[in-house]
Amino acid sequence: MKKIIGVRFKRLGKIYFFDPKWLEVKKGENVIVETEQGEEIAEVVVPSRMIEEEKLTAPLKKVLRLASPRDIKHAEECRQKEKEAFEVCNKKIKEHNLQMTLTDVEYKFDNSKILFYFIADGRIDFRELVKDLAAIYKTRIELRQIGVRDEVKRIGGNGVCGRELCCCTFLNDFETVSIKMAKEQNISLNPSKISGNCGRLMCCLKYEQEVYEEKLKKLPNIGAIVKTPDGQGEVDSLETLKEVVRVKIKDGDIFKFRKYDVKDITVIKDAVKEQEDEEEKEFHKELEELENLETEDKKIKENN
Repeated sequence: MKKIIGVRFKRLGKIYFFDPKWLEVKKGENVIVETEQGEEIAEVVVPSRMIEEEKLTAPLKKVLRLASPRDIKHAEECRQKEKEAFEVCNKKIKEHNLQMTLTDVEYKFDNSKILFYFIADGRIDFRELVKDLAAIYKTRIELRQIGVRDEVKRIGGNGVCGRELCCCTFLNDFETVSIKMAKEQNISLNPSKISGNCGRLMCCLKYEQEVYEEKLKKLPNIGAIVKTPDGQGEVDSLETLKEVVRVKIKDGDIFKFRKYDVKDITVIKDAVKEQEDEEEKEFHKELEELENLETEDKKIKENN
């Protein structure tokens, strides 16, 4: 068994696990930890607990010490310097006429470098900007392009559900979301209804996807010919979570619609799943753009 704690470097950032050694730390306390980029100050969000070493994917970095009043004061000074550097960098961006939007600045706790985060459409040649900033601050400068999801996470807001955005409360990392998820969950394919505040597909489409995929394996496709207790018919619609199918059965010159549990029907001939329904055709261009934006965000994430 291994003793661990979980910390965050930013209020809504990802949780990282460290080895506290002999230290006893409580939730909410600040600690100085060892990272690949030097010492950093972090807030404890998961207090000391034991975990099986087999569950750890890599050797844990060390917690060096509890943060002293001096450390906390230095961290506050860094936050103030970040605000000043934000203004300076924005001014330089305008001078160089660069098509980019600065979103955040991060001073490393050990003053080894300053990180400038920005969003932009495509690649930006910011070499001259880096030179100017390096001349001003006399330290290593790094510009890092991020996606619009990260920007919205920083700003905050409420979703269409009325609650605070998931990325601003509990969502630590962004996973890939696709139009296919909306289709399989039988959600309207209107881009305005499946896009979040960031203009990308809503992250919550991912939450129930595994359940839908498991359920859909048991269900026939719409259009399949099935045998029911009331005769042969064609699958008209699905209630995926209930594992219920609505079947269209011919009765003389009319059609009757009846619902059955999937266990009560037998598939005679399954149908090929429709590649694109009418609603998807209507919003084809907008949906294609959404998919392309998802791909671009994924590339940005991989490059960083």
